[in-house]
Amino acid sequence: MLRILFSARVVALHLLAIGALVTCGLLGRWQLGVFEDSGRPRSTLDPAPVAVASLTTPGRHLTADMIGRRVTAEGTFDPSRQLLVAGREGGLWVLTALDLGDGTAVPIVRGRVATAQDPATAVPEGRVTVSGRLQPSEDTDSVQRRPRQLPQGQVMTVSSAELINLWRGVKLRNGFVVAASQSPAPAVALQPVSISPPTEPGGLTWRNLAYAAQWWIFGLFAVFMWWHFVRDALRGRAEGTGASGDEAGPTAPTGATTATMDVTGTPAETGTALRTRAAP
Repeated sequence: MLRILFSARVVALHLLAIGALVTCGLLGRWQLGVFEDSGRPRSTLDPAPVAVASLTTPGRHLTADMIGRRVTAEGTFDPSRQLLVAGREGGLWVLTALDLGDGTAVPIVRGRVATAQDPATAVPEGRVTVSGRLQPSEDTDSVQRRPRQLPQGQVMTVSSAELINLWRGVKLRNGFVVAASQSPAPAVALQPVSISPPTEPGGLTWRNLAYAAQWWIFGLFAVFMWWHFVRDALRGRAEGTGASGDEAGPTAPTGATTATMDVTGTPAETGTALRTRAAP
């Protein structure tokens, strides 16, 4: 039996079965990983920064492809148009209008402070260039259902409709920009407000899960075929051994009489018959 199991042909079959099983297992695991990754949110394309004036317009809502875009804005901050946005994680947002020099302004979230008395709230002087991500105007409905008394100069949301009433005399572009950097840098740095790149929800690709199951079934089939061929090889060996034993034929019983021919062609008697004839 061991001679059959370790013969060259059967050893090659062992190696082929192991290779097929490992390959199918790895391919199935790869397809399962693709299936798991498909359910995670995916980052969308993040184009190069563009001027905020090329995307936003006063009185016009942002479209989906504009939200989260990297933009740049160049102008001067208006110290008379600055607010603190309350209810934010880590403190207060510092919201300042940036005059673009074309008769319009865009709200800029310059950063975050812990308290309203933080010296970092001081408005920088001179012309600056701000880089950041464009965000849509926030909804005020949920805030109206939960009224809160705020100190002077603070708001709960960054809403274009609310800012138009608070910052009169300027045309505000819709949405706002969360600053990532500013040039030149302010004398006292604010804590940055991080905004993640835009993502789109993932969708499970059940096809990849089916592919994974298919590869594993192929691996089990390879094991079955290996067992089938090895079993046939062992059966063939057993049948061959039985057939070689039958070829010897039946043995003559003890005491049987055997007749031979002598050189003259007369049957010669041997054995018991010869002894009986010789007796007186």
